[in-house]
Amino acid sequence: MKKIWVSILKPKGIYAKWLILFVLAVLAWLWANGHFEVAKQYLDTEELTLSVGDFKITVYAAVKALLSVVLIFWITAIVSEFAEKRIFSMKKMRVANKALLQKILQIIIYFVAFLVTLNILGIDLTSLTILSGALGIGLGFGLQKIAANFVSGMILLLERSLKPGDLIELEDGTFGYVRKSTSRATLIETIDGKEVLVPNEEFITKQVVNWTLSNPSARLNVTFGVSYNSDIEKARDLALEAITSHPRCAKTPEASCFLEGFGDSSVDFSAFFWIKDINEGFRNVKSEIMFDIWNKFKENDIEIPFPQRDLHLKNPEAIKMVSNG
Repeated sequence: MKKIWVSILKPKGIYAKWLILFVLAVLAWLWANGHFEVAKQYLDTEELTLSVGDFKITVYAAVKALLSVVLIFWITAIVSEFAEKRIFSMKKMRVANKALLQKILQIIIYFVAFLVTLNILGIDLTSLTILSGALGIGLGFGLQKIAANFVSGMILLLERSLKPGDLIELEDGTFGYVRKSTSRATLIETIDGKEVLVPNEEFITKQVVNWTLSNPSARLNVTFGVSYNSDIEKARDLALEAITSHPRCAKTPEASCFLEGFGDSSVDFSAFFWIKDINEGFRNVKSEIMFDIWNKFKENDIEIPFPQRDLHLKNPEAIKMVSNG
């Protein structure tokens, strides 16, 4: 039953829409030009008047108001749909900007239709000043965050700093892909499959790392240490060979490997390299390269040492005396 009413009020066929609009327009024209005076004589009477306190409405006024509202509803729906099609047919505009423009136009169209409907129904628009004042107080207190998130969402769409598919990282450690942006919040899907709704205000007031803002490439690093007895130059070359042989490692910029320091147990290195598309994952690349480095070190007798300490005894004879006790 619900689907039937929806199809009647909002049919999908363009001819059905224009036919209903034409019928409603004809009825409104006939009514406006006094062709329904006979109906008014029978429907606009005291017997058919509903009174609630000082408020009174006749059947005639109710039918007229219903016809006016339906007519305005159809005009608004057709204009909104036409504007939406025109906006999304623009090829040079980005999808995010199209969505923003469509939302703004839709709000303006329905707001104008709302004011016109109130005027037709005979509601004094000056009485809305009280409502506007109450709304202002509500925005100042309870709706402040909602308004801030809505404005922030509009700013994000205009700046194009976030779009679906971007890989981002927030200050609190949330790391994942942008899946959807709404007027209130942005949906982030983390690497482990969690769906996190982040208020739009967070992206405006706090630091956000967008790994794929201008390009999908990213730089990774691998750290490792080798024994002091190993050939450190050969260890460096083997690490670079493992990195550059990986299919997802970018040729430019070239991979590099640096000696970082002489640790307590090992000579420490850091290798840096770029991958072509971080959207395909980065932990898998890093893991595969580290496995390859491990295998190459084993094949070439490059030792990755355990932590070790040298113990020096100042008086070994005293320890012998205690142990012989």
